[in-house]
This record gives sequence, structure tokens and C-alpha cells, in this order.
Amino acid sequence: MKMSKLFVQTMREFPSDAEVISHKMLGRAGYIKKLAPGVYTYQPLMWRVLKKVENIVREEMDRAGAQELLMPFVQPKELWEESGRWEVYGKELMRLKDRHDRDMCLGPTHEEIITSVARDGLKSYKQLPVNLYQIQSKFRDEIRPRYGLLRGREFIMKDAYSFDIDEAGLDKEYENMARAYKKIFERCGLETKMVQSDSGAIGGSVSHEFMVITDTDAGENDVFYCEECDYSANSNHAISKLPEAVVDGKEYFKEAKIVDTPQTHSIEQLSEFLNIPSTLILKSLVYIVDKKPVIALIRADKAVEETKLMNAAGGIDIRIASAAEIAELMDEKGFNAEPGFIGPKGMNGIKMVADETVYDLKNFVVGINQTDKHLVGANLEDILPENVIRADIRLVERGELCPECGKPLSVTKGIEVGNIFKLGTKYSKPMNAVYTDVNGKTHPYVMGCYGIGISRTAAAAIEAHHDENGIKWPLAIAPYHVVIVPVNIQDELQMKVANSLYEVLKSAGVEVVLDDRDERAGVKFKDADLIGFPFRITVGKTIAEGLVECKIRESGEMVKITPEEAKQNIIDAVMSLQ
Repeated sequence: MKMSKLFVQTMREFPSDAEVISHKMLGRAGYIKKLAPGVYTYQPLMWRVLKKVENIVREEMDRAGAQELLMPFVQPKELWEESGRWEVYGKELMRLKDRHDRDMCLGPTHEEIITSVARDGLKSYKQLPVNLYQIQSKFRDEIRPRYGLLRGREFIMKDAYSFDIDEAGLDKEYENMARAYKKIFERCGLETKMVQSDSGAIGGSVSHEFMVITDTDAGENDVFYCEECDYSANSNHAISKLPEAVVDGKEYFKEAKIVDTPQTHSIEQLSEFLNIPSTLILKSLVYIVDKKPVIALIRADKAVEETKLMNAAGGIDIRIASAAEIAELMDEKGFNAEPGFIGPKGMNGIKMVADETVYDLKNFVVGINQTDKHLVGANLEDILPENVIRADIRLVERGELCPECGKPLSVTKGIEVGNIFKLGTKYSKPMNAVYTDVNGKTHPYVMGCYGIGISRTAAAAIEAHHDENGIKWPLAIAPYHVVIVPVNIQDELQMKVANSLYEVLKSAGVEVVLDDRDERAGVKFKDADLIGFPFRITVGKTIAEGLVECKIRESGEMVKITPEEAKQNIIDAVMSLQ
């Protein structure tokens, strides 16, 4: 491709709405163009990158025994009602009506569709196991699309679904997909961690995410990991052994009694006022889960992890309650308590979730739903209702102890690029998707689900491979392998060598761009770095000595070698990908 013909327009400045480096670079280098919030046109350079990621995914999925198909993007309401998700999925599901007034949606995911496909096509155990996958656009109506391709509303995804006769078969395919995923991301030039995670709206019993570890602002999730063993988990799934703390207040409180605690709205104020460690305080927080109040109970020195709480409460949407909502709840229960003085006693009829840390507390301090008053020397049997839900809802912190080996946990930021789920019979059972066994009895398929964000993977590669000058594409997914830059297009010898290299590399299967623009060398070099070509061959004045300059974008290394050596080095690098 000649640069003069390449459909790309680089910019001097980053897009004004870009927050993370991948969004900034993709916009400035001319890879994407914003159409609406969270919706982008993939320009030719970007499309080449995405097709390369797709091809790597396709090759490894095929090698792992999966079969490709393509399912409809627009889906009927009826299938979502069969699974029970039409009403509960949330506002991310883009609902619409066709001209016949039939309810439809834009596919954010395809569990219902693939289950209906299997239901009609897989009747006997002799046809199982099967793994079917597709690569296509999805749409989720995110309330706050941001970070460019990392959290858009429309995105490209590979999703695969396995169908087995039992859990043992699912376990085997789960491991098969995990191996395939590791190979996919390695080939894309990405270092990933496979971490335990929450299943979210997809559901299922077990799930893992493949996270690209990054220290950039684009890291959406905290990943807790142990440097001494293999334990790693997303923050919404991580657990830990707590270091020892004061949880028995017998030395502080000889008896249970109500005391005045004026102006102690925060844990810090209450701890200072009573001269006690915060580990002796039971904290009560009001959340709104699926539009209903839920009270979370946790030891006061710890924080609630909202996804854990939402799952424990059996909801799909969560937020902290506002002051007005708390006041309304207090009025309903006949109390007069401001935030900071709320407690579990007397809150019958309100769903309540108590963290595991609560059950170690003895002779502790807790709110009693009266402003400026607390109960000291309290014990659980005196304040907890019988129907309280006991669950781990605690947010793990750096330095807490690994649940497997007991060593301190480290934390880093991660970008999710893939996920795998053990769905079990979550969809096959309600949708009556069954097979017949050897004895003629029917059973629901045991299913697995395996997703890779194609566009997210490309963006994550930039977060992991860039510098202040631009993108450093891994060779396997770069839009082109090399750019040839003649410094002076009026120089006959420079152009002769540049054109010769261009033709020879093309013939050898190398994807090459010749920057034939009548621009200053500095402009060409800046564009080459910004766009992120893995190799740059500069044909300048040294060609009179039989030398060109070859630059490796990832390392910044530059060497002067002969055109023949430059050609062979690049051909060898490209051939190594095969």
C-alpha cells in the first residue's frame, strides 16, 4: 500500500473526550471515528487489526475442535422470556419493536439463541459433545460508555458455547478452552492472567476472566494475586484470610448498654470518641438492590464489595442508598436515625446480608437507629434477625493473606479481554433443551460459555504496548508489518531502493507501506511511530554507502544495514508468525 493512497488521517492532538491511552492513540492515529457515544467506525487500519485478531481466534478455536456459525443480531423477546432474562437483564438490553409490533432486542449476548439452535439440532447423546462459536457485533446500551473500544456500546466479540452430557464433560471442555485462550492471547502479544471472577448477568457456577495486566488508567478491575502460589481473582470474587484484629471488646465494655455518642457520623469519629479500634464496630450500610432496600452488615474496618452483596441479595442492579431514601426507610420503621447510627435491630422485613467478619465480633459497638446513640457491649444473638443472609461481601485489600498459602496478596490493575463460564443447566433447563441418553431418558445439556472481546483485545494491546510517540503493535496484529520511508522522494536512488524493497517484500508476503508522500522526513517518522508499524526502513543519504536504517518500534533499536539484510530480517520475523 502506498501511503499517499492509504485512507488514514492522523491528528496533532488527542480527541477531546478520550480518557485512556488506547482511546487517545486510536483517535489521533486515525484508526477509529466516533459516530455516537460508545459507537465507532472502524477505519481501514483498525479493520485490518481486528481481522487479524479474529483470524488468530478463529484458528485456535478451530484447532480446539469448535465449529463456527453466525447467529442473528436481532433477537425475539420470546426466547428471552423462556430463559427468564427479558425482565431482569436491565437497561443494557436494547429493546425495540418491529413493524408488526413484535418485541425484539439487539443481541448483547447469545445464550438464548444458541440454546434454541441446540434444542432443535442436538437430540441424542451420540451427537455430544459439541462446541459452537461465532464472531460478530454486539450491542449493550451502557449508561456511561467510556474508554473508547474498552467500554463501548457496540463491539465485536467471539462467543462460544459447549454442550455436554454431564459435568465431567463440561470440566474437560472448560480446560480445553482455557488452553486455547492462553494460546490466543500469547499470539496476540498479550500477557494475561486467568483469574477467578463473578459470573454477572451470564450466570453459572464457575467463571474465570483473562486479564491483561496494566498500570494504565484503563485497568477496570483490581486483580488480587499471590506471588507465592497460583491464586488470582478479580476484586468482585477475591477472598482472603484476615490478619488478626481486636474483635472481642470485653476489656472495653463490661456490660451491654446504650451510650450517648454525639456527632459520631463516621467510623473514625465513633472510634475516636469511644477510644476503641474500628474492628470492634459493626457497620450497617443501606443499599438499593433492584429498587428495594438491603442492609449490609460488616466489620467497620472493612469495605463492602458491591457485586458480592448484589449476588448475595439475589439482585442484578445495586447502588448505595441516598440520604432521602434512608430517611424514608427510617420513617417507615418508626425510627429517627441519621446515617451513621443505623443498626440491624428492629429492621424486620428488610433484606439483610451479614459479612463473615461480623460473626467473629463479640462485645462490640453497633447503631440502634437513634441519632447520637450506640449500643456498646453488644452480641449478635441480641441484634440479628433470624433470616439474615450470611455471605462473603467484603472487598479484599492489598496485604491481606492468600486463602490458599497464607502469604500477603498483591494487587494490580487488569483489563478483561476474555471470560469463560460453567453455565451448567442455567439455560438448557428452563428452555427445555434436552438430549436423549442411551436408555431413552431426556436430560438438559450441561453448557459452558466462552467469550473474547475482539475489539477490546485490540485496545488492550495498545494499553500494554505504547510510548509517548504512539502505538507499538505486536507484529501478529499490526495493520501492516513495515513502513518504508524514503527521506527525499526527489532523490532517484532513494526512490529506486525504496520501490525495490517495497516490491520484494510484497512478493514475499510481507504487509508493507511505502510512504511516498512529499512530506518532511520528520512528519513521516512521527506518523510511523504514531500508527505503530512494527518495523521502519528509512532510505536516506546513507544509501550512497549501500546502507538503510532499520528501526524496531517495540524496543526503539535502530541499526544501519544493507537493504538485503533489512529485507531478510523482516521476512524472517513475519514468517516466524506462521
